Amino acid sequence: MTPLVETLKQNGYLRSDILVDAFEAVSRADFLPPEFEDEADADIPLPIGHGQMGPQPSTVAVMLELLEPKPGQRILAIGSGSGWVAGLLAYVVGDEGRVVAFEGLSELHESCQQNLEKFDFIKSGRVECVLGEGREGYPEGAPFDRILVTASAEEIPPSFQSQLGLSGKMVLPIRNHLCYFEKRSEEELYKEEFPGFVFIPLILKSF
Repeated sequence: MTPLVETLKQNGYLRSDILVDAFEAVSRADFLPPEFEDEADADIPLPIGHGQMGPQPSTVAVMLELLEPKPGQRILAIGSGSGWVAGLLAYVVGDEGRVVAFEGLSELHESCQQNLEKFDFIKSGRVECVLGEGREGYPEGAPFDRILVTASAEEIPPSFQSQLGLSGKMVLPIRNHLCYFEKRSEEELYKEEFPGFVFIPLILKSF
């Protein structure tokens, strides 16, 4: 077991076996610039290049445990950064699932694809990387079983709610509160809030 996974398990951030396996198999180091690879096991945010920071692993673990991704699911991921979180999701969904990953910065979009292809996630079709802010979601791929946003927004874009399938789950930060949503009917979106997190702003023109 890697030091990072051991730390996340001991501190209660990682609990489900499938996510433990994903964190073991999809190394954070493969998604960092070479000068930061030696710090990959530290539970701290790290630069991912182009002036951007990657998320703290414990925060990623909390988000994914709330999201509860499963094999075969279709997942929309907004703010893919260097691709690590998309890679973790791709591992979980397996060959029968699909992850659509949006990134708004062209340089990071290219890095994301290169990093994910180290695991054959692009060529195999598990991940489709899309350059764009993702505000309108991905109608041609809807409905999604899960939606994950890794950067802070001001509110839920209506497109996300409409593209989430029935019984689907969505996790996104709203003003540094981590929010969990479950679509219980076309009209009802159950919500829980978890305060005390800090996220970078989602790069969108507007919501």
